Amino acid sequence: MLNFKIDESRCTQCGICSKECPMMIINGKNGIPEIKEGKEGNCIKCQHCLAVCPTGALSIFGKNPDESMPVSHTVPSATEMEQLIKTRRSVRKFKKDEVPVETINKLIETAAYAPTGHNKNGVLLSVTENKEELSKVRTLVYDALKKASEEGRIRPALAMFDNFQKMWHEKGIDVIFRDAPHIIFASAEQSNRNAVPDCVISLSYFELLANSMGIGTLWDGLLKIVAEDIAPELYAALGIPDEHVVGYMMVYGYPVVKYARGIQSEGLNLNRIKL
Repeated sequence: MLNFKIDESRCTQCGICSKECPMMIINGKNGIPEIKEGKEGNCIKCQHCLAVCPTGALSIFGKNPDESMPVSHTVPSATEMEQLIKTRRSVRKFKKDEVPVETINKLIETAAYAPTGHNKNGVLLSVTENKEELSKVRTLVYDALKKASEEGRIRPALAMFDNFQKMWHEKGIDVIFRDAPHIIFASAEQSNRNAVPDCVISLSYFELLANSMGIGTLWDGLLKIVAEDIAPELYAALGIPDEHVVGYMMVYGYPVVKYARGIQSEGLNLNRIKL
């Protein structure tokens, strides 16, 4: 049910919603816009019609256009976005300070605006909100590694992870989490063919906003190897549904070090398509 409604007192009958609809299911030629007969099932839930209406006359899925964030001229400039992207660093030394819960909520609520395949918005964000919760996750992971080592389940190619758990248990050196105060996992149903890219895009949105707030981030590839190649029971222990695939996870917090400049990338690989 689209629950497509038009506030006729606001509608100017400009037809923009009809022209913008990517599935062409809105009839805007006969005055007040309406969904074409039998076409409701073709809607892809993009909400473009709500977003493009200049007077806020259009509602769909029960959304109140007055509750949407208005587009303003205060968005970052191209230069500011370029600077944010080019000076982003992977942080591996974090302060002990926690990120306030209200800031975490703002980050994850914004990440929910990331685009997803077929507009399914099916990414599940599993988060810790304080250092104590992260500490429990850390203990769970390193104890799982120790058990895997004792049972001979760490294959030679991953022998460094045996060293990591020894460094933690014997010296308190945290290689996997880097002593970060927080972690976030992004997962989605395995049946969703866009599950992994949806998760990565969501965390990319999270990271950019976090960095703009002075919060450092690290894509935790080491933890992903542990959870998927050594101790697959970890995801279930963290409450991540069995039918989900974890696209990635990220630790974050306030960085100890402030970088003075960006690096000079050598990673551009380009194929100019000429047909």
